[in-house]
Amino acid sequence: MECPHLVSVAPMMDRTDRHFRYLMRQITRRTLLHTEMVTTGAIIHGDRPKLLDFDPEEHPLSLQLGGDNPTDLAECAKVGEDWGYDEINLNVGCPSPRVQKGNFGACLMTQPELVAECIAAMQDAVKIPVTVKHRIGVDEQDSYEHLHRFVEVVSQTGCDRFSVHARKAWLQGLSPKENRTVPPLRYEDVYRLKEDFPQLWIEINGGITTLDQTKTHLKEVDAVMIGRAAYDNPYIFATVDRDIYGEDAEPKTRHEIVEAMLPYIERNHKKGVKLHSISRHMLSLFLGQPGTKAWKRYITEEGRGHEVSCEVIEQALALVPR
Repeated sequence: MECPHLVSVAPMMDRTDRHFRYLMRQITRRTLLHTEMVTTGAIIHGDRPKLLDFDPEEHPLSLQLGGDNPTDLAECAKVGEDWGYDEINLNVGCPSPRVQKGNFGACLMTQPELVAECIAAMQDAVKIPVTVKHRIGVDEQDSYEHLHRFVEVVSQTGCDRFSVHARKAWLQGLSPKENRTVPPLRYEDVYRLKEDFPQLWIEINGGITTLDQTKTHLKEVDAVMIGRAAYDNPYIFATVDRDIYGEDAEPKTRHEIVEAMLPYIERNHKKGVKLHSISRHMLSLFLGQPGTKAWKRYITEEGRGHEVSCEVIEQALALVPR
């Protein structure tokens, strides 16, 4: 199977907003990026430009939706397609209490027929791909047989792309943060899923922090999704286009990435965007490098307020050895 992408950055609340995605696009051109999860209610009733606008440089880009109503999801999928997104992803993995209250996210894993109904409605509404991000199980419904049945039922709609977080979710007793670390990783279940459904495109997610790990997983599945490590150390993606996609391109240095962000920061400054909204995503760019503490400190201390702009970033960059 020819994969539409080999590596992606997971959708993360309060992380993968448009400014972080623009930063990532200065590091890697080929990696698939995701929005934060956007609920159907927010799109139907809220400020769509604020929720959905993105820079053309962010492609390829997936809009992740949260919801459980097929009609609403179909409407929002169509809005996303018209807005210019490359695919629509349904969240069947988030375990937060707020999400559970709305009967979507991870709790939908117990209702594969409803998920299938949602996916079918979305597919009928759009021409772009509709994909699913889910867990390997929830609560006591965490056997491989439960996982197999979920994918089997949903794939009968024609959906052929599944991003699988290789941990179960506890809907009660663990916080969303604990649900990302406490349940053990079961990569073998995801590998087995690919064996049982060779016609499907299976992406693995959970606990993956390096390019070497990514290459190992790609021997077993079609693609790898990286979450927190992408935010905590974005420069791990610097060689993805060359080493994973085989492009003949040298990676940008960290300094070159920062310099590429300056015109973007200036454009947004003129629109009234505060520097902190962008610079907060750049703090870990020099992780593990000489000068990283000075870089973070200067931006944090000097980057407050509405009037500051590129100069703060340029001055912080001067503190980091090339």
